[in-house]
Amino acid sequence: MFTGIIEGLGTITAIQTTGKGSRLTVTSNFDIQQSRIGDSIAVNGACLTAVELGTRRFVADVSPETLSRTTFGKAVVGERVNLERALRLSDRLDGHLVSGHIDGMGTIDRKKSAGNAVIITIKVPESLSRYMIQKGSVAVDGISLTINQCSEGYFEVSIIPHTAKLTTIGFKTAGAPVNIETDMIGKYVEQFLSPHHHPKTPETTSGLDMQFLTKSGFI
Repeated sequence: MFTGIIEGLGTITAIQTTGKGSRLTVTSNFDIQQSRIGDSIAVNGACLTAVELGTRRFVADVSPETLSRTTFGKAVVGERVNLERALRLSDRLDGHLVSGHIDGMGTIDRKKSAGNAVIITIKVPESLSRYMIQKGSVAVDGISLTINQCSEGYFEVSIIPHTAKLTTIGFKTAGAPVNIETDMIGKYVEQFLSPHHHPKTPETTSGLDMQFLTKSGFI
C-alpha cells in the first residue's frame, strides 16, 4: 500500500527480457538501503517487488500483465521514473490510499499555466473515467492528485511547483503516456452493487431497494 507522495526519482538503467516479462534495474536518487529484498516499491505507480538491492539501486521483475497495462511495455533505458516505498502503519497518510495496481494508461493531452500551477488535461478510456469524480483522488504515474474536473474520456488536475519539481509530471509533455490508478473505493462500491443492477425477473429479486438495505443491516 502506498500514499501517492513521491519520495524521489529514479532512472531505468537496464531492461532485460525474461520470456514474456522483463526485469528492470532502477537507480534511485535517494538512499534505499533500509529496504529489504521482497519489499514493494512503486515505480511510476506500479507496485514492483525488489529482488536485488543496493544502497541506491534495485532490480524488479515485471510480469506480462503489468507490461500490458502500464507504460513499462515501452520503457527505455535512461527513462526517469517516480519512486515510492511502501507505506508504514506509523506514517501520516498525506496523499490517498494507493494500491500500486495500475488500472490502465492515459495520455497527457495538454498543459497550460494558471497562476503558480500547471493545469494538465489527461485523456483516458471511458472504462477509467467512469470511476472519477470532481474533487476525487487519482494516481498519475504514482502521484496522488485531486481531480479538478472530469468527463467521459478525460480529467484535469492542477500541478503545484513542488510536485512539478520533484516528479516526472513536471517535464512530461503532451502526448506522453502515463499510468493511471483510479480511487479503489469506487471500484469496491461498484463491485458490491453490481449484482443488484440487473432488472428483476420472476426468477430473481435482485435490486437495490429498501428490502435489500433492511436485510443487509443498513437500515
